[in-house]
Amino acid sequence: MKQNNPDEYTERKTMDKPFDPIEPDGAEDILKPPETPLWLFISEFMENRLAVLGFFIFLGIFLIALSAPWISPQNPFDLAQLDIMNSELKPGAKIGDMTFWLGTDGQGRDMLSAIFYGLRVSLTVSVVSTIIAVIIGSVMGLISAYFGGRTDMLVMRIVDIQLSFPPMLVALILIAVLGQGADKIIISLVAVQWAYYARTIRGSALVERSKEYIEAASCLSLSHRRIMFVHLLPNCLPPVIIVVTIQVARAIIIESSLSFLGIGLPITEPSLGLLVANGFEFMLSGMYWISFFPGIALVFTILSINLVGDHLRDILNPRLKK
Repeated sequence: MKQNNPDEYTERKTMDKPFDPIEPDGAEDILKPPETPLWLFISEFMENRLAVLGFFIFLGIFLIALSAPWISPQNPFDLAQLDIMNSELKPGAKIGDMTFWLGTDGQGRDMLSAIFYGLRVSLTVSVVSTIIAVIIGSVMGLISAYFGGRTDMLVMRIVDIQLSFPPMLVALILIAVLGQGADKIIISLVAVQWAYYARTIRGSALVERSKEYIEAASCLSLSHRRIMFVHLLPNCLPPVIIVVTIQVARAIIIESSLSFLGIGLPITEPSLGLLVANGFEFMLSGMYWISFFPGIALVFTILSINLVGDHLRDILNPRLKK
């Protein structure tokens, strides 16, 4: 009787089994996307649905403001396109080939087009003023923290005096002195905002200044300008980004308030605040749309910026991380 070889039985059984590849150790880590700081930031940001919603709302508003001359049904500032007979039309009214989806104001301007152009003016003024204020405040804060002593005391006393007054009051005084105009509004907003960035940068720079990499840069006899702007400033930016989102929204509010009072931008450059003011007199007569729709656009703009800024604060501030 022939005996079965156990080795042949094992080999035959192995050949009958389907091939099951075994992944090498670390294969899952290789397939994962690289966890760079930017990727980690994006993944943390996407976890908050409200912040993502706010970001896309603001992105849509920004694109609308950027492309306003091309997507607006009418140029609300071109007198040749305006007809006083089309004034105060209700939303959805149709005259000829043109439909006024949001109605018209007292001058016959299409409200949808006026809102698109108003967003363009409001965002331009607020963003430009914020950028200038960030530059001035960052330079003053770095100088104050890096040199210390009397320089720090002088800069911080100026900042304290600036922050002791309400921002709206300072803006009103400057507009009364300088007059109306987009450039005057920008100057007023810069004067109101720069102190916030100076104090924020100074606080971060004082912490970073005592670290070893700053001492090493000083030992290498690098210039003060290079140490401040190449080594110190990049490590102080996270809290500044949070303040920027807050101050952009605040700049829009201040500019809209000044325009609503009639002392901000001129009639030839109407922002959302001026559009709301133009329809305020018609509210009691039932023509709500002249003020209502610009007000809604203003609310959504500020709300979207605040949603993004609130979540950025949670991400970039390690003390607030859960």
